[in-house]
Amino acid sequence: MTERILQLRTWQFNRQHHALRKEDAITIDCYRDKSLPDHMRTALRLKTALEAETPVFAPGEIFACTRTQKELPMIYDDQEWADIRSTHYIHERGTVTNLSPDYGKVIGTGLFKLREQLGDSSYHQAMRISIDAVLDFAARYQGAAEEKGYEEIAHILKRVPAYPAASFREALQSLRILHYAMWCEGDYHNTLGRFDQYMMPYLQHDLENGVLDQQSAMELLEAFFLSCNRDSDLYFGMQQGDNGQSVVLGGMTPDGKNGYQLLSEMCLKASAELRLIDPKINLRVDKNTPPEIFQLGTQLTKLGLGFPQYENDDVAIPALMALGYSEEDARNYAMAACWEFIIPGKGMEIPNIGALPIANIVNAVIREKLADVQSMDQLMEHVRIRMMAYVREAAQTHRNLYTIPSPFMSLFFEDCLEQAKDITLGCRYNNFGMHGTGVATAADMLAAIEKTVLQGDLSVQTLFKALDNDFSGYEELQHRLQYACPKMGNDDEAADQYARMLLHMFAEAVRGQTNERGGIYRAGTGSAMYYIWHASELGATADGRKAGTPLPANYAPSLNIKLDGPVSLIKSFAKPDLREVINGGPLTIEFSDTVFRNDEAIAKVAALVKLFIDLGGHQLQLNTVNRDQLLDAQKHPEAYRNLIVRVWGWSGYFVELDKCYQDHIISRAELSL
Repeated sequence: MTERILQLRTWQFNRQHHALRKEDAITIDCYRDKSLPDHMRTALRLKTALEAETPVFAPGEIFACTRTQKELPMIYDDQEWADIRSTHYIHERGTVTNLSPDYGKVIGTGLFKLREQLGDSSYHQAMRISIDAVLDFAARYQGAAEEKGYEEIAHILKRVPAYPAASFREALQSLRILHYAMWCEGDYHNTLGRFDQYMMPYLQHDLENGVLDQQSAMELLEAFFLSCNRDSDLYFGMQQGDNGQSVVLGGMTPDGKNGYQLLSEMCLKASAELRLIDPKINLRVDKNTPPEIFQLGTQLTKLGLGFPQYENDDVAIPALMALGYSEEDARNYAMAACWEFIIPGKGMEIPNIGALPIANIVNAVIREKLADVQSMDQLMEHVRIRMMAYVREAAQTHRNLYTIPSPFMSLFFEDCLEQAKDITLGCRYNNFGMHGTGVATAADMLAAIEKTVLQGDLSVQTLFKALDNDFSGYEELQHRLQYACPKMGNDDEAADQYARMLLHMFAEAVRGQTNERGGIYRAGTGSAMYYIWHASELGATADGRKAGTPLPANYAPSLNIKLDGPVSLIKSFAKPDLREVINGGPLTIEFSDTVFRNDEAIAKVAALVKLFIDLGGHQLQLNTVNRDQLLDAQKHPEAYRNLIVRVWGWSGYFVELDKCYQDHIISRAELSL
């Protein structure tokens, strides 16, 4: 880390950039005109928002663009928005989210060239206003840089994003402004995509022509990563850090080559040096990935940042193709804000449209049907019927979708400019994704029912009394259910078979379901925040879980169970056919920080990652935790304000999380080797 980067990092760690923010409200009159079409309102709000920004610079600045306005008012007033919501399905905030724009195209073309292609239609006029607003924003930053004597910054802003980037620094500066402008348009959780793929040509050019060496290139890369963290607390999300700023590294290229290269490795090393929450790192791997890459990823895991998250090309690419994605597009997949598989520049997909509460469904079936069945096959048939009904009902609620138009974002997606069509109206891929929460808990319930009720001496009446009383007075039975019954995560087929069945049922339930844009539904193993929400609706359960105990986050073992170790855990969670649930959701494992004591231990953890990949795992997320440290951080948050933890699909500052998320992280198992 150079002295300049250290200075910038210290400035940001001390939150000195927060002092640059203003409370001034953005003037809403110009875009709240009810006679304007909604795409024009969005364009005018972007113009107004960028005009309200004041150019500011950090000490030792390298990449210009820091947000100073805290709020971004809606394009509608409250009554208008209420009227829209009364007749449409609205996903989250009703704006574009969780997409992967084709940054490479726009960085390599420049906004001027795109502007020349616009016609006279109302929609193209909105695109023109948006482009001009971004160009004017860059020009004002250029002028401010000239006044302060920042000649390099001013020179670069003369060129980008107006013209095609001609160097690594220009490409990074262009990306910073383009990505920033999307947030100012109202779009959120839009990732940085396959960053190493579209940025490597610029780096390679500069290295080959002597413009940069690897040290100066690393300084630029780290400065860009730092810039991603200046405004992230202002971006919409459940919590601090839940802002979707992730990158994808390595993996197969559209033409079938290996995409892991110098910039991929530099990104891993830069993230390790900076130790910041953004950008989150996704590392695409396969059975042929060299051990040293897994070890480099494990070195990053050791730091406790919660990434990299691993994606397995051997599973993901054929699984996406089976769902109708072309081979070229499947090879080019990126990740949404957390873990969902999406296609850059070609997908208006909503990969988190809802969630199937698998544990809740299984619990309901047990309570309603257990007394009347004679076998597990009969019980599982009731589960299958209930799942099918839930998915059909959910699909019906997603009709008549409305999303606020995004003319600027649309510039980054296939055919939107050419057809004067907003990205919100659809693209090549328009699929919806559903999470699946509590798979392991559901499997554990079923395994316990089989062992204790259908094959054992426990009566249904006694079980239900114990559950109704939250095991008060039935502590011995709770202990039996919790510790003497099979659990998913211990390579025990008695439990694992039910996880395999449940996920297959989920995949079958979404098969054939379509949305109004012709897209399909995709099943997944992620949980997002539903592991808290669904657990709050769930009383005591037949696996020995007490009411109020959260479900596991993502695809992970139940909380507060005995695990035999990481190898058994990985074997259990690799057994289902994970190609069927390729909406995504990683196996999530917590390691004690004492695991990473030497190079041999690093190699062992890296070997575990490779084992999961070799066994057919789809995604893997390893976290490093220290329970005592987390407990102390709850008591003394002022001493731990830069402590980073993985929450579900994102990493955040522990002391800025709601207590329910803090407690969940503390309660997760700490494995050792």
